[in-house]
Amino acid sequence: MDIEPQTETLAASFDLVARQDATEQAVEVLRSDVDEVKARLDRVSRAASRPALEGATASDPEVKSFVDGYLRKGRETEVKSISGATPQDGGYAVPREIDALIASQLVEISPIRQLAQVVQVGTSGYRKLVSRGGTASGWVGETDSRLETATPEFAEIAPPTGELYANPAASQTMLDDAAFDLEAWLSSEIAMEFGRAEGAAFVNGTGDNQPLGFLSSPFSPASDAARAFGALQYIGSGDESGFGSNPESRLIDLVHTLKAGHRQGASWVMNSATLSLVRKLKTAEGNFLWQPGLVEGQPDRLLGYPVIEAEDMPDVAAREFPIAFGNFKAGYLIAERSATTILRDPFTNKPFVHFYATKRVGGQLLDSEAIKLLRIEG
Repeated sequence: MDIEPQTETLAASFDLVARQDATEQAVEVLRSDVDEVKARLDRVSRAASRPALEGATASDPEVKSFVDGYLRKGRETEVKSISGATPQDGGYAVPREIDALIASQLVEISPIRQLAQVVQVGTSGYRKLVSRGGTASGWVGETDSRLETATPEFAEIAPPTGELYANPAASQTMLDDAAFDLEAWLSSEIAMEFGRAEGAAFVNGTGDNQPLGFLSSPFSPASDAARAFGALQYIGSGDESGFGSNPESRLIDLVHTLKAGHRQGASWVMNSATLSLVRKLKTAEGNFLWQPGLVEGQPDRLLGYPVIEAEDMPDVAAREFPIAFGNFKAGYLIAERSATTILRDPFTNKPFVHFYATKRVGGQLLDSEAIKLLRIEG
């Protein structure tokens, strides 16, 4: 019997099995590598789709240069590439990303800014013409002559403006710490100071180098048809110490002094002390006038309209106006120059570094028929 062919066949079989084993091992290695690559790609994809933390911005070279170069180290050469750098005005214009971050936080902090009409202007002055009516109209037949209509009346609105500033400070040690989120800290500090100052001005501002607050406007109990343009209508509370014996009727009267078109989008504005009193008011049947928000994030309501807290509104006292009701989008105008400028000051209060931020903001009553007031008798 010749065993040599059988030996060769057996050897070939062993060789084939060995090659198959090697191939399978290679496949397993490749499969493992592919799985590892897929896992890494999945981690990268999840990281990219994860929402950014509040205050975080993309690593834009302009922002990074401004924050790390100028704000942290004071290198003014780092801001040469920024459009709108204005050292002659007392600072450098911040990049749009940081300015947008400040603006978004301002809306959350400043209650009247949430409600009012806000316009961006390129200069410190802003004017707007508002129609006061007066245009005549009528009905005619197809072939009848048309009479000339009356000339419409206009009023010019020029909101008084002023320079709003904030001056937060940080130690040099904080700035040298790479883990310190300077961008988020600075935008939060500036927005907090801006919001506090402009919130008071939009309500009670004198108009002298600051906005004219709506409570600094003239008042009259006359109706819209009989009241002078620019004067706010008010109704009395019926009691010199509060809301009288029938508060529901007074608040309902206040709602319906506002024209139906303005009631779409109207809100109540009062401070927290007044709000605590209003929440206790009841109807004649014993039901609370107050309606808490049923959905998270939705405002509480009074007689079906949202309530906004503005701490600069006066408390309940004789001859005060603790409650305003109206469509502030139509009734109050905020005009601002959008660019915020920052001046780095490491010298005034060593070892602290101050960041002097400025912005021009103006405001004024726009349509006196769109806001109504409740006056405590006295």
